[in-house]
Amino acid sequence: MTNRLDLPDPTITAAGKGVTGMEYKIIGSTLQAVILELDPGETVYSESGGMAWMSANVDMKTSGRGGGLGGIFKRAVSGESLFLVEYTSLNGKGIVAFASDFPGKIVPLSLAEGQQMICQKTAFLCAEKTVGLDVHFRRKLGAGIFGGEGFIMQKLTGPGVAFVCLDGEIVEYTLEPNQVLKVDTGHVAMYEPSVSFDVEMVKGVTNILFGGEGLFLATLRGPGRVWLQTMPTQNLAKAIIPYMPTASSS
Repeated sequence: MTNRLDLPDPTITAAGKGVTGMEYKIIGSTLQAVILELDPGETVYSESGGMAWMSANVDMKTSGRGGGLGGIFKRAVSGESLFLVEYTSLNGKGIVAFASDFPGKIVPLSLAEGQQMICQKTAFLCAEKTVGLDVHFRRKLGAGIFGGEGFIMQKLTGPGVAFVCLDGEIVEYTLEPNQVLKVDTGHVAMYEPSVSFDVEMVKGVTNILFGGEGLFLATLRGPGRVWLQTMPTQNLAKAIIPYMPTASSS
C-alpha cells in the first residue's frame, strides 16, 4: 500500500487542489467520500468522528480549535461536537478520507481570502487548516423559529478548500438583485451571505389546510448563489416513520 491517491478507487466524481497544494478526490455516487492527499506538515481538520480512514504517517490531534473556549461554548450551544480533530502528515505524502453518513453529495468549496459561506449546521465535513469554521446565528426571529434549521447554522470563511455534505441531489441557483426564490424550509442547504434569508406564511386557507407544505416557506432574496437539496434528512425520517415497527400491546 502506498500513501498516494493513485490507489484503485470507486468512481471519481470530482478532483482538485486546495490553496496549499493539497490534492483531493471525491469518490462514489450516493454515499460519497473525499480522499485528501497531504504533503509533509500539511494539516486538515474535521469535527470529531468524521474521519473514515488514513495512512499510518498521518498524525491525529484533538483540540478546541476555532475560537478557544468561546468557540467550544458556541458549538455546545449549537448542539455540535465540542472539539475538532486535526490531521497532519508527518513524513512523506499521507492520505486521510472523510465519508458522508447520509445519502447525498459532498460539495467542495474553494473560498478566497475572507470569502464566506452559510450552510446548514450538519453540513461541515472537513477543511484545510486555513479555513475558519464558526457558528452563524440568524438575526430574524421568524427565520430562526420557522426556517427549518432553527437559529443556528454554520459559517465557513476562506482562504482554503472546505467540504460540506448536503442531502440528496443538489441544485444550484444564482439569484439576481432582489430576485426571490421560495423554498420549502428544509430544502435550503447553503447560500452566500449576500443572500437574504427570511420566512413567510403560506397564503390562503385552502393552501394551509390541504396544500401539504406546512405553514411557512423560506424566501431567499438575491443577489448571490443558493444550493438546494432534494432529500432533507427530516423529510426522509417522516417518510420512514409509518413503516417502523411498533411495540405490540400485551
